[in-house]
Amino acid sequence: MKRTVLSLAFLVACLSGCTVYQINSKDTTKGFYPPKKSIDEVRYMEKVDQPFEEIGIVTVTTERIHSIDDVLPLLKQEAAILGGDVITDVKEDTGGAWKNAKLQKLLGNSNIRTSYTAKVLVFTKTS
Repeated sequence: MKRTVLSLAFLVACLSGCTVYQINSKDTTKGFYPPKKSIDEVRYMEKVDQPFEEIGIVTVTTERIHSIDDVLPLLKQEAAILGGDVITDVKEDTGGAWKNAKLQKLLGNSNIRTSYTAKVLVFTKTS
C-alpha cells in the first residue's frame, strides 16, 4: 500500500510539470486564404501601416508561467493555418470567471491560466 501511494505521488509530481496549450481560432471572413507553408511567413506587428483585411482571431491558453515570447510561435502557427500574413493586437487575459470570484481576494494571484488573443490579418493589394 505504501509503495502504491509513493508511486502515485511520484507520478503526479512528474505530470504536474507538463505544459498544456489550448489553441483556438475563429474565421471572421467568408473569403478563403490558402494556408502558409511555414510560421516564418507570418509576422508579428504591433502597428500595421499598410492596407489589410482582418480574417480571424487566434487564442492560445496556457499556464501563467509562459510569456508572450513562448506563445507567439503558437499564435503564428494558427494564423498560418488560416492563411494570415500578420498577427497583431495581442491581448493577455488571466481572467474568465476567476476575475469575479470572491475567493480571489483571499487567494491573491493564484490563477494559473492565461489566454493570449491576437487578430489575424492579410495584406490587401492597392491599385
